[in-house]
Amino acid sequence: MERKLNVSSNPHIRDCMTTERIMQLVVIALLPSTLFGIWNFGFHAFLVIAATVLSSVIFEWLYDRFMHKPNTVGDFSAVVTGLLLALNMPPQIPLWMPVLGSAFAIIVVKQLFGGLGQNFMNPALGARCFLMISFASQMTDFSVSDNFRGVVDTVTGATPLAALKAQGFIEGSSVPVKNLFLGNIQGTIGETSALAILIGAVILLVFKVIDLKIPLTYIGSFTVFVICYMFATGMGFDGNYLLSHLFGGGLMLGAWFMATDYVTSPITPKGQIVYGCCLGVITAVFRLLGGSAEGVSYAIIFCNLLVPLIERATKPTAFGKGGKKA
Repeated sequence: MERKLNVSSNPHIRDCMTTERIMQLVVIALLPSTLFGIWNFGFHAFLVIAATVLSSVIFEWLYDRFMHKPNTVGDFSAVVTGLLLALNMPPQIPLWMPVLGSAFAIIVVKQLFGGLGQNFMNPALGARCFLMISFASQMTDFSVSDNFRGVVDTVTGATPLAALKAQGFIEGSSVPVKNLFLGNIQGTIGETSALAILIGAVILLVFKVIDLKIPLTYIGSFTVFVICYMFATGMGFDGNYLLSHLFGGGLMLGAWFMATDYVTSPITPKGQIVYGCCLGVITAVFRLLGGSAEGVSYAIIFCNLLVPLIERATKPTAFGKGGKKA
């Protein structure tokens, strides 16, 4: 009996982990930070998150509709983009600004370059930087309402990193490291609680959505740079100063959720290590030597642009090639 075999193009490996499943797991992993941000900053933070996520989904649907493309709303990538963008917003920002950011993320950064898998930078961070350049005062205004549950910084309306940048140290200020870890501080909606972010990171690791190469090399190289900076400036080792930089700002959110983006990070194991080290060094340079107290967003976008070069330099030798002839 003649049997007909269907021979398809490679790759031939099949896996139950679909794009939709991965994006759903990322959303679940972001829920601790999302819920804590709403609890910490109040109802307006919820409105920012809802408006940003909903507008991201609508812009994706409209673009697919008008460009006569298959509808991609169901893969949850627009939800992830909108949620990440919302978590990078100040809690009291006017709602139209993150909606504008959603349009930039979905249409300009993602869809105009071919859609999911073709964008050259992280859409949420691209939109955040766009808003930072366009509306700097609103994007750096972290003043909160009277029902804010955190602690007042020594610099009114400033994040702990901004206070640290202005003062040169955080010890003795009104924001102890415990509050930086738990999240009782000012900042963007999703970056304040390192604990909530780490809970989400565990979820990603348990379901094997990410591995440890990029986050650990990112955080590790950043830590080494900060320690070297402390000794080079005569400060000596100050654990409080180091932990303030690790738990303050967007380092944890960026390292675990945005630097690990499949599309904009290297696929080679050696490349991921190089990528993580570049992220750590550039973030530290922006924070410690630059004029801004933060630097995670710009560091990740800059390293996104380096990914093709990193992959080319770390591409493994194909089997049967590279050996010496007998």
